[in-house]
Amino acid sequence: MAEDSDLEKTESATPRRLQKAREEGQIVRSRELSTFALLGAGFFGVWGMSGSIGEHLQNMLRAAFTFDHASVFETRRMLIGAGAASREGLLTLLPILGFTGAAALLAPMALGGWQLSAKGLEPKFERLNPISGLGKIFSINGPAQLVMSLAKTLVVGLIGGTAIWNRREEILALATQPLQLALANTVHLIAVCCGMTVAGMFVVAAMDVPYQLWQFHKKLRMTKEEVKREHRESEGDPHVKGRIRAQQRAIARRRMMTNVPKADVVVTNPTHFAVALQYTDGEMRAPKVVAKGVNLVAARIREIAAENNVPLLEAPPLARALYHNVDLNREIPGPLYGAVAEVLAWVYQLRRFKTEGGEKPATPTDFDVPAELDKGGVSDEEADQEAADTLNPAVNNDDASGASA
Repeated sequence: MAEDSDLEKTESATPRRLQKAREEGQIVRSRELSTFALLGAGFFGVWGMSGSIGEHLQNMLRAAFTFDHASVFETRRMLIGAGAASREGLLTLLPILGFTGAAALLAPMALGGWQLSAKGLEPKFERLNPISGLGKIFSINGPAQLVMSLAKTLVVGLIGGTAIWNRREEILALATQPLQLALANTVHLIAVCCGMTVAGMFVVAAMDVPYQLWQFHKKLRMTKEEVKREHRESEGDPHVKGRIRAQQRAIARRRMMTNVPKADVVVTNPTHFAVALQYTDGEMRAPKVVAKGVNLVAARIREIAAENNVPLLEAPPLARALYHNVDLNREIPGPLYGAVAEVLAWVYQLRRFKTEGGEKPATPTDFDVPAELDKGGVSDEEADQEAADTLNPAVNNDDASGASA
C-alpha cells in the first residue's frame, strides 16, 4: 500500500519542475482568454472610432457608386476604382487590426507570459498513435473540453442572439433610413452586438482560466519519490555530502596533526581531551592552539607528542576550557592567560633541566581557570562526531597516515 501511494502524483510541482516545464514550452494557455482579448480590442476599437470608420465607409461607398456612362465600359477605370475602394477599406480596418494584433500579443502575458522554445517545435511521432488519440478522447479532458465548448457556444449564442432579437425592429428600419443615418445606426448596432458578445466571452474566459490553471498544475504533479529525488539532485546526495565532509575533516585533521610536533606543550585531562599550545616570543601576542581533539583524536595527539618529545601536562579543567573556548590557530582568551603562563613557565623550566641539569621542576597541578570557561565533559555532538570517524575506516586511515607523515 505504501508503494502504491508513492506512485500517485499527489504532490504539487516544485519550482524546479515548473521551470523545466517552461523551458520545454509547457506554459498555461487559455484560448478563451485570447478570444476575449481579441473581441474586446475589436469592440473598443469600433466603439471608440465609430466616427472615423463611418466617414471612411461613406467615402468608399460614394466612390464605388458614383460613375458616368463612359466609365461603365472601361475596364481600366473599374480596376482603378476597385483599388481606391480597397485602400479606403484598409484605412478603415487598420486601427482595428492594430488593436487586435496588440491584444493577441499581450493576452498570453496574463497567464504564462511569452515563451520561445524550440522544443515545442520538435516533431513528436507518438502524437500520430491512434490508440493514444482515442485515449485522450475518452479521458477526463475530452468531456471537459466538450462541456467547455458547449458552454461557450450556449453563452455567446444566447447573449448575441438576445441582443439581435431585441433590436430586430431597428435592423429592419435601416432599409428605410437615409444613407448617412443608416450607416451611423449600422455601426452603432454592430458595436452593441459586439459588446454583448464580448460580455459573453468574458463569462466563458472567467470559467476557462481557472480550469486551465488547475489542469496545468495537475499535469505537472509529482509523486513523493520524484520530489525526494529532485531534492537529492538539487541539494546533493546526503551520502555523497557526508563523504565529502568526512574527507574535508580528514584533510583538516592531517594538517592539524602536522602542527603537533611544533607545539611547546600538550595539555590533557588526561584521556578525553588534548590541546596543543605553541608560543613564539616576539612573533605572537599570546599562545595559540595549534591542535585539539577528543577521544581518538586526543589519543593520536598524545601519541605524536610523545614521539616528538613534546611535554604532556595533565590539567583537566584547563584542557576542557581550552578545547571548548579556543578555535584552531586562535590565541587563547585573556581569562586563561594566568593558567597558560604557569604551564609555559613549567615547560621552560623543564627544558632548562634537560639541558643544564639541576633540580627537576615540580609539575603544576592547581590552575586558576574561571568556572564559566570549564564546560565539563564531551558534548553529544562531539561524541557523535568521534563515533562517525571511528566507523569510517578510510578517514581514520587517512588520519593515521597523515599524522605519521
